Amino acid sequence: MAVNLLPPKPSDLNSVAGVELGFAEAGIRKANRRDLMLMRLAPGTRVAGVFTRNAFAAAPVQLCRRHLLAGDDIRALLVNAGNANCGTGERGLQAAMATCEAAAALLECEPRQVLPFSTGVILEHLPVERIVAALPRCAESLGAAHWGEAAGAIMTTDTVPKAASCRACVAGRTITVTGMAKGVGMLQPDMATMLAFIATDACVGTAALRALVREVADRSFNRVTVDGDTSTNDSFVLMATGAAGGAAVEAGTPAYTALREALLKVAVALAQAIARDGEGATKFITVEVEQAASEAEALAVARRIANSPLVKTAFFASDPNLGRLLMAIGNAGVDGLDTSGVSLWLGGVQVIERGGRAAAYREEDGARVMQPAEIALRVRLGRGGASTAVWTCDFSYDYVKINAEYRT
Repeated sequence: MAVNLLPPKPSDLNSVAGVELGFAEAGIRKANRRDLMLMRLAPGTRVAGVFTRNAFAAAPVQLCRRHLLAGDDIRALLVNAGNANCGTGERGLQAAMATCEAAAALLECEPRQVLPFSTGVILEHLPVERIVAALPRCAESLGAAHWGEAAGAIMTTDTVPKAASCRACVAGRTITVTGMAKGVGMLQPDMATMLAFIATDACVGTAALRALVREVADRSFNRVTVDGDTSTNDSFVLMATGAAGGAAVEAGTPAYTALREALLKVAVALAQAIARDGEGATKFITVEVEQAASEAEALAVARRIANSPLVKTAFFASDPNLGRLLMAIGNAGVDGLDTSGVSLWLGGVQVIERGGRAAAYREEDGARVMQPAEIALRVRLGRGGASTAVWTCDFSYDYVKINAEYRT
């Protein structure tokens, strides 16, 4: 059950001029569920992406990289759920390319102008014929207002579709940003999330868009973790149709900063939704680390806490087992950490002071602040001025059950 997360209302999702979305039931893994999504982009749309650093990058990830290197004149995105098309060798690449060719024929563009994405079970061959057969239904359903339905078509073990939207003023023009994401397990991105797609009607220069996709990923999707595992299929794509008009946004300008903040608003909402819907999650946890020597150091400590199975199970049980928190901080690899300078708060309750149990701390207070569905944990290292935050969830009995039964 997702933690304080409801499906997005259609009225909350703004259409992006130049973007249409369609969906279909292809029966890729399970019958009677949407598992195929097609996104058509208007000519002139600029596209940039970042992808998994896992050495076993899936066939569609490899193909996406090639197509983006060939040019940013992308006309379509094609996403299937139920099958990751990973560990499938040359046959997998041919399968991904065949789906691009089929989509291109329908949309009257070149196969290299289609970006393919897959998510689901690894080491199984993609049922290309089912995707090709369902593609005409995707094309027939294309519509600008279908963000919510499309988000539902890319889910695997997600329980709630994830989409978000906002409007902002950039260089005197009102622009729209809308996006969707999926991913609730095998998730600690090292670039983005499992799958995330954000579009804007702002006009953005190619170099600026490539910088934005990395900055946005780093400050949103790279700050969420469910279990510490980086998927083979992680992909984040940013699209700018330019339909809002005006001069192209370039790096180092006030317009760039305004656009980045709008993109971050949507990306952070999606990243947090992923943590809220973590497999079997009962609690949404924000881990803040401050007074670190560098942001990288703060991130290392935050991730070590957020990924510790012992810490995560303690949160599930509302058990203020302080030793687990100290253990995680101490294992983060901070060179020369003076533990006497470390303090920690659960909610508004200080539990660790100068590296030891806070004098005023009472275990009943710790148990009380670990009961709510949303919990904030704050660590102060006392080493500098850098800080960061990571979003995660607890480990419940259902996490084991969901993953034990993933292929059944």
